[in-house]
Amino acid sequence: MTYVLLVIFFHVVGIFAAYNESPCKDKVRNGRAGVCMKTVCCDRGNYVSGLCPTQPNNIKCCFGRNTCSSSNQKDCNDVTIVTRSQWRARRPKSRSSLRTPVGKILIHHTAGTTCSSQSSCSSVVRNIQKYHMETKKWSDIGYNFLIGGDGKVYEGRGWKTRGAHSPGHNSKSLGISFMGNFQKVSPSSRMLEAAKTLIKCGVSKGYIASSHTVHGHRDAKCTACPGDKLYAIIKRWSSYGGKLPGYVC
Repeated sequence: MTYVLLVIFFHVVGIFAAYNESPCKDKVRNGRAGVCMKTVCCDRGNYVSGLCPTQPNNIKCCFGRNTCSSSNQKDCNDVTIVTRSQWRARRPKSRSSLRTPVGKILIHHTAGTTCSSQSSCSSVVRNIQKYHMETKKWSDIGYNFLIGGDGKVYEGRGWKTRGAHSPGHNSKSLGISFMGNFQKVSPSSRMLEAAKTLIKCGVSKGYIASSHTVHGHRDAKCTACPGDKLYAIIKRWSSYGGKLPGYVC
């Protein structure tokens, strides 16, 4: 009777939280010990079946981070991400997967219209997508994310799709673009905080390496982007990484 109750208890616990048991907890991969958890919470699907014998089928031995933990979710709860459906994005013509975690973040500015509400920022993002798809003939909006003047983040290609923001670096970076022209004026503190929190969220979810570096677009090629004022700010960030390999101007 006691054994049955224990098994039921562990099944219930396993549904809601990570739980350690043998042989999972005795296994080590890439320096990380196994933990029994829901497969949807296992970072990048790095799990093995058959090592959590008392758990239900959706609990497996994970050798990655628990992306459902409260500590990992905190940074993501602190930023508002307006999804593609919310800003009424077009369907992309095609997609190429981005291998994560990426080690580099490239900061851009759109060099155009700024915005101050979700309605106006959504309109700006739709116009950028239209320009990228119809004039530049890209498959979708080029950036992975955009930062609005309302302090919200607008989903571009997102975490898992390769961008078109910086040739030669798209396959190993995320492109984040601030909406507006920041050559002579600085972005607001709420825009800067949104970008920083988005990056923290990406690290928590395993899409961005904890050892990542941040660069301006002008660190990758000869361009004024992301504007003198914004560039001066990111150069003071502790994660700033300087000029990228292959830079020529």
